[in-house]
Amino acid sequence: MYLWEKAVQYQKQIDKEKRDNTAVKSYRGDTVENSHRANIAVVDETGALKYYFGDPFQIVIGRSALKPIQALPVIETGAADHYQLEEADLALFCASHNGEKRHVDRVKKILEQAEIPEEKITIGEHPYTFRMKEYIELVKQGIETTPLYHCCSGKHAGKLVTAKFMGESLDGYLEITHPVQKRILDTISEMAEYPKEKIALSIDGCGAPVHGMPLIHLAYLYGRMTTGYGLGPKRRKAVERIIKAMIKYPEMVAGERRFCTDFMRAGKGQFFGKVGADGVYLAGDLKHKLGFAIKMEDGNDHLCYLVLLETLRQLDLCGEDFLKELSFYYEENILNVNGEKIGQSKPCFTLNKAE
Repeated sequence: MYLWEKAVQYQKQIDKEKRDNTAVKSYRGDTVENSHRANIAVVDETGALKYYFGDPFQIVIGRSALKPIQALPVIETGAADHYQLEEADLALFCASHNGEKRHVDRVKKILEQAEIPEEKITIGEHPYTFRMKEYIELVKQGIETTPLYHCCSGKHAGKLVTAKFMGESLDGYLEITHPVQKRILDTISEMAEYPKEKIALSIDGCGAPVHGMPLIHLAYLYGRMTTGYGLGPKRRKAVERIIKAMIKYPEMVAGERRFCTDFMRAGKGQFFGKVGADGVYLAGDLKHKLGFAIKMEDGNDHLCYLVLLETLRQLDLCGEDFLKELSFYYEENILNVNGEKIGQSKPCFTLNKAE
């Protein structure tokens, strides 16, 4: 039975009309300046809803948080081993990276190993790295940016490598009808136990298809990855390799001064996670075999990190040292141009336990 059919049982116990899903309040001084709504789903390895806040059945487009799932076919087809790709390469396939030199150099290396021309990455001209500071430095040095600097270039390289190995066209790999995208759609549907005909399809900023489904299923993707629950040996091994790569090379998943990198470093092997644009975050807890899915309704990425950390704190899944190490994201101070604290964003939600 698909998880989406079983989820109806959970939905009956939640009265949407009576829920206030304000999760964070931002204070300027002592005055509430903004309120931010969020929806949260916490599931175990089997997809059973354990805790929630707001609407865990909200249809959410996973955006880049689904990159670790999209990277599975690179391994399952045999492409990763054929081209002797390293663990850091697998981490980069999951990335929304900063466009740092190490990211760009590794994308180039991957394409060279597979003998794929750089121009086959069809992100388009994009003079942008994930952090403006890196871009400004490139301009100062007179370095011309290319699509390889785009935060999604690693993901695109993984798609091209798979197409090359499978003998498929390197053109049109972003079209939903291309075999690369068909494999990805099948993989997401199978991993989430959600019918692919029900998956909401649209287009991401980089031109690739994006996939939407109920928040509880997005949480299940990561919860299931913690143990490989119900997966065959081949897929279970691929999942293990992706998680291992992300945790070992978190700087390839994001970069310096980025939450994904700092979160996995601080977790010391317990957590893996990936941000998705517009306030989406998916994470897995290997120690407690749990999956987390968070969506900020106003698309605030930074407050999404705060909500995730508060969720872990409320469930007693992390220690004070962990939160202290991530205090930059957990305290969310509001500063003026002189760097002086003039306010703070604070969590104001309490998780509900599913019965």
